[in-house]
Amino acid sequence: MNYVQVRIARPTNNLQEIVRFYGEGLGLKQIGQFQNHEGYDGVMFGMPDASYHLEFTQHIDGSPCPAPTKDNLLVFYIPNKDEIQHIHSHLTTMGYKTVEPENPYWKESGVTIEDPDGWRIVLMCTKGI
Repeated sequence: MNYVQVRIARPTNNLQEIVRFYGEGLGLKQIGQFQNHEGYDGVMFGMPDASYHLEFTQHIDGSPCPAPTKDNLLVFYIPNKDEIQHIHSHLTTMGYKTVEPENPYWKESGVTIEDPDGWRIVLMCTKGI
């Protein structure tokens, strides 16, 4: 198959806080947004020159989306431990807390944090992988 793009999309009832977490907190680049498209607002985040990105949407009537299990993760592999520490400190200052991962593997070289909707991300050091 010849895939040209992959988008991971999920609803939220906290779109502005999600934008703050993934944009300001994680430093992901906002690559698009839309408002009032058949009742939906949305934002897309991506990595430079990547053919995959994240999309978050919120419907005018609400978009509840309870977080899945604690082991459903979005993992960001980062080669520099200092960069992980910087991002972690920044997110902590913004009010986001570190959580204990369900699988202890993620604690060995990473840090797990919940986004505003309770979905977990891992900042994982690639050194040694």
